[in-house]
Amino acid sequence: MLHGGTVFAVWAQRAIQLESRGRGFHLVTAEVLAAVPEIAQIRVGILHLFLRHTSAALTLGENFSPDVRRDFAAYFDRAVPEDARYWTHTLEGADDMPAHIKSALLGVALSLPIASGSLALGSWQGVYLCELRDAGGPRSLVATIWGEP
Repeated sequence: MLHGGTVFAVWAQRAIQLESRGRGFHLVTAEVLAAVPEIAQIRVGILHLFLRHTSAALTLGENFSPDVRRDFAAYFDRAVPEDARYWTHTLEGADDMPAHIKSALLGVALSLPIASGSLALGSWQGVYLCELRDAGGPRSLVATIWGEP
């Protein structure tokens, strides 16, 4: 918005607590949107999500078929096995070090476009919480919105 040559931007930040889930790839798009109603005020902007954990991850994925989520899990469990003899960080359980590796590969942050008061995702895209431990516990996100009303 221009006022005397100045562009005014809206900033908002929210902490989002996601409930504990079992290992797997879980769609959390609706939970994220419910926690950041300020998106509706933004004409053009960015929603940045940051996961505050090292044994879980965030990613975008196909949001319709549960087969996609199962296939993601199958791939990562095979690519980064729990029973590898070369792991040295093992005090926190067999699933801990593989979870750290998977988290580093997938990432803990997403930047998503906002257009006309909604996330500008593709028709089949959804935000996944990738729970990489058997019992990771509740997960915490920081959501930061920046944009023009």
